[in-house]
Amino acid sequence: MSNKNKIIFLALFSTIVIINFCWLFYLPNISVDHKKLEFYIKKNTSFSEFLEDIDPYLTSKTSFKLASKLKKFDKNIKPGRYIIEKSMSNNQLINNLRVNNIPIKLTFNNLERIENLASVISKQLEVDSLNLINQLLNGEFLKENGFNSNNALSMYIPNTYELFWNTSSVNFQKRMYNEYLKFWNKKRLSKAKEINLTPIQVSILASIVNKESSINEEKPVIAGVYLNRIYKNIKLQADPTVIYSIKKKEKNFKKIIKRVLFRDLNLDSEYNTYKYFGLPPGPICMPDISSIDAVLNYRKHDYLYFVANPNKPGHHSFSKSLIEHNSYRRVYLNWLRKKKQYSIIE
Repeated sequence: MSNKNKIIFLALFSTIVIINFCWLFYLPNISVDHKKLEFYIKKNTSFSEFLEDIDPYLTSKTSFKLASKLKKFDKNIKPGRYIIEKSMSNNQLINNLRVNNIPIKLTFNNLERIENLASVISKQLEVDSLNLINQLLNGEFLKENGFNSNNALSMYIPNTYELFWNTSSVNFQKRMYNEYLKFWNKKRLSKAKEINLTPIQVSILASIVNKESSINEEKPVIAGVYLNRIYKNIKLQADPTVIYSIKKKEKNFKKIIKRVLFRDLNLDSEYNTYKYFGLPPGPICMPDISSIDAVLNYRKHDYLYFVANPNKPGHHSFSKSLIEHNSYRRVYLNWLRKKKQYSIIE
């Protein structure tokens, strides 16, 4: 072969190599309807399983498979949530799936039990609901950090958090405990000490306040009523605790209870504050931050009673004496009778 032919051959060979190299690594190989697509890789996903999942979005499965093997991506599949962009090359896609696990914004609030929390979280993270329940009620973890199965819900501060989609049950619990410690800063701890309550007790009382009212400006007043009753050793007599007791006894937390009957007030449950003095053993819901801060910054007054105000929906009438309270209560009961509804049957 002459030198000229050798040069031509090498030029052609080099061109073919370069074209194949570009085809393999740098030409667009992602085809999606939208500009961006969320793509999830589950824990312990094999390369063959991964290929099946991503195949619908590839222009050439063959080129991606070869590029993955050359870059040894097939031996190092990482679980997580990723963003795949339209017209990505194999090289861009592989690099993206190696390092760009995108966190999600996880939100939870207004929940009654650990089981409800686990259900909500399992819809946002990869974790299994049952596995998460078992971890959140892990006796060793709870005891080590000053909780028990009754008050475990008080460790979870309702908010929006950034976590990786593939966060494990154990790491989720640890993260939430760290968030709990951040929330209970020196200022809040000092205020809890001033009212002679622990952070857990604050959360329990806040859960009752949370159930009593959605009006933020009223919450510190309601908190003040309950603290006055605690300090005077008077039963809290909070209707929401009766409702929780009924649901717990019947093991039906989906039940909607619009009426608290007189006979319900004698229900033998440690959560029933008509029957037992002091706070229940745990929160009756996950109190929001406004309710927790309402307890810590309760309104100082002499009120011992309150009842719904029919003339101002969502608000309450507050009283210092039982005589005054019964007067407001009659107004409320008369309003209920006119509407053919009853709160507490006399």
